[in-house]
Amino acid sequence: MRFLRFALFVVLLSLGNVAVAQEHDVQKQQPAPKSDAQMSFDTLKTLAGEWEGRVTVDPPQPDMNKPFHITMRVTSRGNAIVHEVQEANTPLDSTKYDHPVTMLYVDNDQLNLVHYCDAGNRPHMMARKSADGKRVEFDFVDMSGGNEYGHMNHAVFTILDANHHTEDWTYMMPGDKALHAHFDLQRGK
Repeated sequence: MRFLRFALFVVLLSLGNVAVAQEHDVQKQQPAPKSDAQMSFDTLKTLAGEWEGRVTVDPPQPDMNKPFHITMRVTSRGNAIVHEVQEANTPLDSTKYDHPVTMLYVDNDQLNLVHYCDAGNRPHMMARKSADGKRVEFDFVDMSGGNEYGHMNHAVFTILDANHHTEDWTYMMPGDKALHAHFDLQRGK
């Protein structure tokens, strides 16, 4: 009789473990819902590629009315985006030309942007929730490095279609004077 009770106990225990394992497998198969930060990041990943366009600066700056080239690439197994800006048709020579690099990544359900600026600092911004999924807006959080020459303060990426997007960057000059740059970009061929 003891053997029968023991065998019944083992069978019931085994069935319970099978049920828990099956429930666990079902949970594994259903992906967790994506956070707003991850959805915005996935949207920005669609911008991977080469972009060409002009910039409009307010207040106007005589040396800024040039064509620009922007490269965006997804890296680190899909966990980061590298955004690079340079004046079009110029070599990558940091002694003569500006070449700021921006990194975008998700950390703790927050979409982060760190801008490695030619001014020698690294402003950190975080994205707001995107109302329409086509616009990702970043607000200043903090900064590493000096502020002698000013710093990047705000950024907005707006996707118009698969081959056209805009970028709006606000730079705070010394004395808290805002300089706004609007890039109208077409996907390169």
